[in-house]
Amino acid sequence: MRLSLGFGIKWDAAVGGGVKPFKASGTLARSFSQAASSPQPFTASFARKQRLSPLSHNFASSRLQPRRPYSSRIMSTEELDKQPPQEVKKYLQQSHDRIFESNKKWAAEQKAKNPDFFSHLNAGQSPEYLWIGCSDSRIPAEAITGLGPGEMFIHRNIANLVCSTDLNVMSVVNYAVRHLHVKHIVVCGHYGCGGVKAAMTPQDLGLLNPWLRNIRDVYRLHEAELDGIKDEEAKYNRLVELNVVEQARNVIKTAAIQQSYAKSGYPIVHGWVFGFKDGLLKDLEIDFEGQLKDIQKIYNLTS
Repeated sequence: MRLSLGFGIKWDAAVGGGVKPFKASGTLARSFSQAASSPQPFTASFARKQRLSPLSHNFASSRLQPRRPYSSRIMSTEELDKQPPQEVKKYLQQSHDRIFESNKKWAAEQKAKNPDFFSHLNAGQSPEYLWIGCSDSRIPAEAITGLGPGEMFIHRNIANLVCSTDLNVMSVVNYAVRHLHVKHIVVCGHYGCGGVKAAMTPQDLGLLNPWLRNIRDVYRLHEAELDGIKDEEAKYNRLVELNVVEQARNVIKTAAIQQSYAKSGYPIVHGWVFGFKDGLLKDLEIDFEGQLKDIQKIYNLTS
């Protein structure tokens, strides 16, 4: 049995759970930008030089000819692996260049809509929200929330975990609260999370074990409820939700949150889940004040 974990590996039960590179197919969904089709001014004179000197043709073609239009066809990883090295190199260059072409187009569009757009970005940021989400490439935080640049401070990792020993996420929370003064902190998971699915698998997954242990601890805390759910998909979805709730609790345990809320009445911590089937966010309606009061019986860091 081969289990796709969704974040760069496949687990193969038939070989004892060894971790192998994951080859995703069709992950690039957008076609390459088309370059201008009109010939460049030097093309005609270059054709005359070509007839006179093949050497000059070879030299000039590498320096003077316009870049070929990007291919509109996207290769799967499996198909690309079958190509000769030169074709792979060309394809990688095209996929690299596509980003810069898209960036130029985006920048031009923003400037056309609002001439002061980049002046405002350059002035600094004051986001209302901190988003702690999963690294899954299918969940662009700004896009699914309708927010734009400068409106959301974002941190992402596998399975949207908030671990007190992870200096990365702890630094993000501290900076967002104490320096950016965000008003809302959102922990957002998603149904179909590969990290949560892997944590439900009782196998040694090597380097992933310490990270997945945090999700397995969530299962342990809610074992009675989860074991009572007979449908595997429903159990999986519920663990996704419970993981979000527990990670939100971990955010509330931090000194930055407790002290800022005691002083200013914000930020508020929320737990949401995104669904691929309908594209909607589900609010788990975490009782922030109730959770804070309960947590501070043991984790009171306000003084």
